Amino acid sequence: METSLRTDPGFWFMTALGLVLLFLGPLFWDLFQIMQITQYVVLSVYVLSLAYIWGFGGILSFGQAAFFGLGAYTFSVAAINMGETTFPFVLAFAIPAIFGAALGYFMFYGKLSDVYMGVVTMVVTLIFWKLINHTAGPEYAIGDARLGGFNGIPSVPVLNVPGDAQAWLDPGQMFQVFMAILTLLYVLLRILIASDFGRISMGIRENETRAALLGYDVRRHKVIMFALGAGIAGMAGGMWATYQTFIDPNVFSLEMSAKALIWTMAGGVGTLAGPIVAVVLLQYLSLKLGEMHILNNNFILGGIMMVLVLLVPKGGLPTLRDGIAALRVRGSVRRSGTPGKVAPDV
Repeated sequence: METSLRTDPGFWFMTALGLVLLFLGPLFWDLFQIMQITQYVVLSVYVLSLAYIWGFGGILSFGQAAFFGLGAYTFSVAAINMGETTFPFVLAFAIPAIFGAALGYFMFYGKLSDVYMGVVTMVVTLIFWKLINHTAGPEYAIGDARLGGFNGIPSVPVLNVPGDAQAWLDPGQMFQVFMAILTLLYVLLRILIASDFGRISMGIRENETRAALLGYDVRRHKVIMFALGAGIAGMAGGMWATYQTFIDPNVFSLEMSAKALIWTMAGGVGTLAGPIVAVVLLQYLSLKLGEMHILNNNFILGGIMMVLVLLVPKGGLPTLRDGIAALRVRGSVRRSGTPGKVAPDV
């Protein structure tokens, strides 16, 4: 069961770290570092969308990029037509969440197995990718926004101060806004996980049949979780679009979906902090490998992931946590001279 937040040092550490980076980061980083770390922050929001539904609801989505891309295109089209970014940013969450709720309704109330559900989400991503790639002509436009096909949508508006379309945020301010979103999202998800809804969701993850026999509407819980995960992924897509001021069909690629799966597995399924750490470490490693020009960085990262899956199947953070707990037990045994007892997980 999820540890009480008041007595969970990991929760307070991650929250405090987020606040420290939020206020002090721009004071010590140059422009390139701010832009690079902003990318990590956006991708961390994206990976939380999968880490939440998979780790705490048992819903494995192979097509999380569908919602990420839908949010990116929703934001871009709406911002170009409206001339400001406040309401489009809300739409970047709402539209993918509504689409996720509709898709989840048909999947969960249709009683699809986990395998078929994974196939459906992956196929939806491929459909979006194929569809957007074939919108290159001038006739493919929504208002003033031309979809551009494989060329994408250039000149996506930069995030502005709400109510003032001309007050664009500079890179430091954008980092602070995105860091505040990531920190707040982490806190809200941890509160949700520790709530009754979260405990029921984890009960469904552990034994769906038992949860149904206890009277819980399993399908409704899954639809709500899936829609929330879709909305978070869409919000990350909107952040990605305004961060790059450009968007193209690659946001719907299977690579984007695979990255979310890799980061979640590497960090540890069943945690929120682990996938965030995995995003930062693996993206930083990818950047450095790309600068070296020795081998294809995807090849090296693939090898690293194979090693992690084989040697650290639980993921980085859970393995580290278990190791620390084992060391504490051994230390207790040595000091007392009697076998230590591990407290039950309650």
